[in-house]
Amino acid sequence: MADARSYPERPYLATSAAIVRDGKVLVVRRARAPASGLFTLPGGVVELGETLAEAVAREVREETGMAIEPVALAGFREAIVRDADSRVKRHFIILCFASRWRAGEPVLNEELSEAHWLEPAELAGLPTTPGLMEIVAAAFDRLAEAA
Repeated sequence: MADARSYPERPYLATSAAIVRDGKVLVVRRARAPASGLFTLPGGVVELGETLAEAVAREVREETGMAIEPVALAGFREAIVRDADSRVKRHFIILCFASRWRAGEPVLNEELSEAHWLEPAELAGLPTTPGLMEIVAAAFDRLAEAA
């Protein structure tokens, strides 16, 4: 089923959060496309009039029910999906933020099938979105610099 973000006229700007609590990062497993079945970071599209920090905090709250404190940009990812005819089916630019957990526990919903607090080394061997381990490592570095 196509959505409004399929075959876009422009890239979509999105945010995600590497949320750290007690030396562990929250990873979620997507329950639907895009990235269905993959472990990734919670996040979503920036809405008109939002700052990046507002967008990442809102998306995390909507997806997981948790409160976070975005601290610093940990990196970015470009997600470009092409169809069999090489047409751009989806295009997202995702700014990933190193974030501190503030309150709440992850609540699953129609977008998420699993949520786990893991040590970074535990990400190895999981089916993840491209570059997840590098973003998580950078997030831990940014949080250490900000301490």
